[in-house]
This record gives sequence, structure tokens and C-alpha cells, in this order.
Amino acid sequence: MQINRRNWLKQLGIGVSGIGLANFNTLASPTVDFFESIVGDATINLNSNENPYGPSPLARAAMAKSINSSNRYNWQLTTDLVEALAKKNKVSAENILVGAGSTEIIDLVVRLAASTKGNLVTANPSYDNWIPTAKKLGLQAIKVPLNANKELNLEAMLQAISVDTRLVYVCNPNNPTGTICEHNKLLNFIHEASKKAIVLVDEAYLDFSKETSLGPLVVGNKNLIVVKTFSKLHGLAGARIGYAIGEATTLEQLGALQSWVSGNISVMSVAAALASLTDEKFMTDTSALNEQVKKYTIEQLKQLNLACIPSHANFVYFSLANYKQDYFQKLSSNNIIGTRIYEDAGLWTRITIGTREEMERFISVMR
Repeated sequence: MQINRRNWLKQLGIGVSGIGLANFNTLASPTVDFFESIVGDATINLNSNENPYGPSPLARAAMAKSINSSNRYNWQLTTDLVEALAKKNKVSAENILVGAGSTEIIDLVVRLAASTKGNLVTANPSYDNWIPTAKKLGLQAIKVPLNANKELNLEAMLQAISVDTRLVYVCNPNNPTGTICEHNKLLNFIHEASKKAIVLVDEAYLDFSKETSLGPLVVGNKNLIVVKTFSKLHGLAGARIGYAIGEATTLEQLGALQSWVSGNISVMSVAAALASLTDEKFMTDTSALNEQVKKYTIEQLKQLNLACIPSHANFVYFSLANYKQDYFQKLSSNNIIGTRIYEDAGLWTRITIGTREEMERFISVMR
């Protein structure tokens, strides 16, 4: 028998009205990390684009309550989550496939594309953790440089597609630059590119922007797959939950590459995702905080005479070309974890937007 999501949330006692302001402050405000409380490490993590405010209070309560159900498989809850995601994205349940983070979904798409050897087309720089796997599976990576504004050069990417192209990857907003594709240009690009290859649109950071998801466009287009995640705005990176939106026949092919379709997510992760979908206030507040702190960070970096790219995500891409000190040594000696140089020309790097206190500490160290 299928569990009704509303009734299930009530049973857990985590209806929105059940979380008062005091509880919200306890659950949603930045707290000492569990691992930090053990090792006494005051490290500031500004490298992985995580939500510094943690999961929503509803998601935390749901995870805690679901521990008692961890002796059971997630069958019914996963069905409920799929239906909730379908409703949110204005598609049918057959158009949703969930996985252990968007990373697993991308991996499945890569494996599907690599069933016939060829190449893949992606921007450079862009999110590329999955490319080594693609290469091992026989897909040659064709990396197309960004344009002068650090935006995806969709025209050049389209020209790079050949008869041997099996996969085209579009990260929107792009990681690490934070730039976003102009909507109509992206629609035209997908229309043409999906005639020739699978087009994977990664919307991991779209929740931080004002743009509309391309999820509904998958209906009728077997070569378009949109991937989304709970790791960023929802603050569930460690819970590992993401999903694909695609044509039903395409998702059947992806599901065939899973040993258990939509089954490798813990009960606690599914519970967190279901609850988080209901907590609109937390997501709105988190997004607003991100914008405020991001604005502060960019202003401070510009005062240091460092060029910054306007960001539609929860991180900032900036140049160290005018920075006269040893940036990475400064971060390391002050227990701040940053990223790396993504473009040698201009010494471009990325920093995650943490809390206001974390970013004030970051700027203080840079000075």
C-alpha cells in the first residue's frame, strides 16, 4: 500500500506548523560540525559549494524520525518521492529517476552514451569530475573554451558536435564560473544538439537563480536529460540524493544500468528529500542569505582589485592575477579550504559562499 506523503509527514510529527522559531534557529542555524566537535578542527570549507546552513529543520527532523524505519527498504517512500518530484517539475512519474546524488545520474548517462564509442562535448572549464570515467569507457573529451565573458560558448559547442559525438554536457549555471546561458539561446542549442547526441543539462545550481528549469522539455525528446540535486540549496550533499528528468524510454535505458532502479538511496535520505520539498521558507531564506553574502564577498574582492564574474550560483569565480600574496598558502595556514586554479591565463579560481562570518574571515585572511 502506498504511503501518502502528507500523512507520512504528519506521522513523523514534522508538519510545518510543528516547527517553531526556536526549533528553526536550533536546526537551521550554522552549528559546530559533528566531526569538528570530535577533532577540534575549526576548518572553514569553501571548496565544494555546500549549503553552509545545513538541511532544513523539517529535513533534519525527518531524518531523525526515520532512523526507526531504517530496518525497512525504501520502496514505498521512493515511490512517493518520485511522484512529488514529478509534480514539482510538471512531468509524469515515468519521467523521474532518482539516484545517490546527481553524480550517480551523470555516471549512468555517461555509461549509456559510451555504449557506442565516440566523443563527448563539454565547456572548459566546467564541472568535469565525471570525465575520467567517460574516457575510460571510450569517450574522447572535446573541451570547448568559454567566451570572453566566461560564459558557455554554445555556438562553438554546437560546431564541435560531429557524427561521432555521443554526449553533450551543459552545466547551467556553470561550475566553476557561475554564469548562466541565455534562455532562448539554450533552447535553440538543445533543439539542434539533441538531433545528434544525448544532451545532458546539469541544473545543480539552478535553484539559486531566477531561471526556469528545462525539465518539462524532456517530454517528446528522448535525447534530452536534465539532472538535478538536493546537494546544494537543499543542503543534503552528504545525504546523496539527486534525480534525472527524461523521456520515459530514455530513463528505462538508464534504469537498466542500475542494479536496483531508484533503490540505492537510504530511507533517511528519502525522508529528508520529501520533507525538504515542503520547506519553501527555508529554501527562500537560504537563497536570500546566499545572495546577501555573495554580494558582500564580490564587493570585498573588487576592493582588493580582483576581477569577479557575476554569479548565479552559491560561489564566485575570480582572478588572482592582481593578487600579490601567496593565496593558497594564506588559506592553508588559516584553515580555509579553497579550490584550485581553473584557468592559468588570468589565474582564475573559485570560492564557495559560506556564512557571513566565514566570508568575513576569508576576506580578512586575504587582506
